Amino acid sequence: MSVLPRTLRMLRSATLPDGRLVDVELDGDTVSAVRPAGSGATFGAPSDGTLDLDGFLLLPAPAEPHAHLDKALSWDLIDPPMGDLGLAIESWKRFAATMTTASIADRARRQALAMLQNGTTTIRCHVDLLHDGGYESDSMRGVRALVQVRDELAGLVDLELVALAGPNATDAQVHEALDLGVDLVGGAPHLADEPDTDLRRLLAIATDRGVGVDMHTDESLGGPITMGTLTEVVRDWPVSRPATAGHCVRLGTLEPVELDVLIEGILAADLGIVTLPITNLYLQGWQHPVSTPRGLTAVRALLDAGVRLGAGADNVRDPFNPVGRSDALETASLLVTAGHLTLDEAYTAVSTGARDVMRLPRAGVEVGAKAELLAVRAVNLSDAIANASADRYVIHTGRLVAASSVSRSIAPVITLAERSPEPFPEPQYETR
Repeated sequence: MSVLPRTLRMLRSATLPDGRLVDVELDGDTVSAVRPAGSGATFGAPSDGTLDLDGFLLLPAPAEPHAHLDKALSWDLIDPPMGDLGLAIESWKRFAATMTTASIADRARRQALAMLQNGTTTIRCHVDLLHDGGYESDSMRGVRALVQVRDELAGLVDLELVALAGPNATDAQVHEALDLGVDLVGGAPHLADEPDTDLRRLLAIATDRGVGVDMHTDESLGGPITMGTLTEVVRDWPVSRPATAGHCVRLGTLEPVELDVLIEGILAADLGIVTLPITNLYLQGWQHPVSTPRGLTAVRALLDAGVRLGAGADNVRDPFNPVGRSDALETASLLVTAGHLTLDEAYTAVSTGARDVMRLPRAGVEVGAKAELLAVRAVNLSDAIANASADRYVIHTGRLVAASSVSRSIAPVITLAERSPEPFPEPQYETR
């Protein structure tokens, strides 16, 4: 397999979701032409910038709008109890006191690369501001780890960082995280004793620093609703200061009259909403053994109203979710099954919808769009989402940055460029 990353100029014989067979020309990080297959310019051998995509479906690359790389892959290390959000938080706090910057970076790096292998080229990651008195009593060790990983993986996958300030995190800690390179202010005000007060103080910090916010919002089937306060405060913010609400499970429990009022506020504030099916389906509903609720936000009502909606994987194999494949196609599949979205709506939510929520430039197979693309072996979108073939090519900024394949006896193999001054280990797979 060729050394990656590799600059591409032509994607040949790709299938689009509408059935068209096309050649796609790239000019740097931008799609410059989309023509019927065989009618475009002719380039040389694959080493000269051509990628043959015969048998592959070409899609906008997924973007992950809500990840927790600092928590990822910790389930087996913690062996936590299964149950609800409160139990997950407590088991995580105990484990967090033992973490070092290096151990956090190692798991975060492996998780980011696994997501990249499956097609995700941009990740927004919430990182805890630790207040556990743990290793070296450095509350910023998670932040330092993720800033390090972001720098290491530059050019392969883009990481955007959110300071996850729990109710016990101080204003000074939030400012320190921003000083260290975190991009957005985040938190979980619904967990505070006074949710509105905690939300307003975090929004005030973001206003003071001129940065956007991404809040864990109303993350349960009952309890307080902070959405109204959030939309009220951010309504007059400039577009350059984006605002996002994640989870929003409580919206899915409301009657139409009450929900409609909140949706009007969401639209007026141009607030982006992120649904996180796998973690919310796992954590919510344990107290309802009969007619167990799905635990999702009101995805259909939000989409129908024109709200900007993205979807993410959230937690992967940690106390908040013991499973997960690091694959946006899994999230899309859950949106179809549990959220009753169409195949097109579901894939949009994990790709261009997620990018819209994150205020990223549009990407996809159209002239002028950014060349953030995923090619997966499939005949159509239903085949791609249902079967999630491991045969994939991942294109970031017009360059082939990851390629994986399967054969009769070999598990998926990925080739990735090493970006760290001290090379980090690549994923290892054994023969079956």
